[in-house]
Amino acid sequence: MAGHSFNEGAISPLLSAWFRPLVIAGALLLSSCSHHDSLPPFTSSGYADNQGAVRIWRKDADSDTHLLVAFSPWRGDNTTVSEYRWKGDALTLIDVNVFGKTAEKVGIRFDARGELSFMQHEANGQKQQLSTDQIALYRVKAQQIRQTSDALRQGHITLHQGRWRANHTILTCEGQTVQPALEARDLAFIERRQGRATADVSVAWLEAPEGVQLLMVANEDFCRWQPTKKTF
Repeated sequence: MAGHSFNEGAISPLLSAWFRPLVIAGALLLSSCSHHDSLPPFTSSGYADNQGAVRIWRKDADSDTHLLVAFSPWRGDNTTVSEYRWKGDALTLIDVNVFGKTAEKVGIRFDARGELSFMQHEANGQKQQLSTDQIALYRVKAQQIRQTSDALRQGHITLHQGRWRANHTILTCEGQTVQPALEARDLAFIERRQGRATADVSVAWLEAPEGVQLLMVANEDFCRWQPTKKTF
């Protein structure tokens, strides 16, 4: 599923005013302690930091790794959807789409030797060139997000999404009714958001061996665009 297939309206979240940073170092520690656990080929994870919420979908097939990353800032409307592909350890594709008032698209391709083979950059409808330094920064960002994804997977930090129900349950995008162990203030926040909405709000949360963390709440239906094992 390519990044551009995301609908702009579907990824303009009404973000939670409350969040707790996920300590990536802890996930890295879990990764180092993991004894090569067998991980499924398709996974979803995420984390929250001071800037916003990050959701990551990943598929590993043979030597290919495919990541789709949605970054939703706590303030402002510029949601960013990025797609990355690797063959083995070689980065082959970077696609970045920024939605909002400051729209931007970046497409970068690399050949089997790691050399630049294609570059396209469009900002606010105007085509522009990327400098060598800018391309290098996109490479660094891609490697950082993959390392973070590796740590989150090894730490068994899993993203879940679904629609809120009146009895404090959530109908997940996979069609299951669940009741995650969210804190009382999380539930109160969701209820306040639901009280101002005309339809069931969407909820995204993280589950890990250490517990459950609310990630974000939105009026839009996350399940309309969430990647699945078959479509990704």
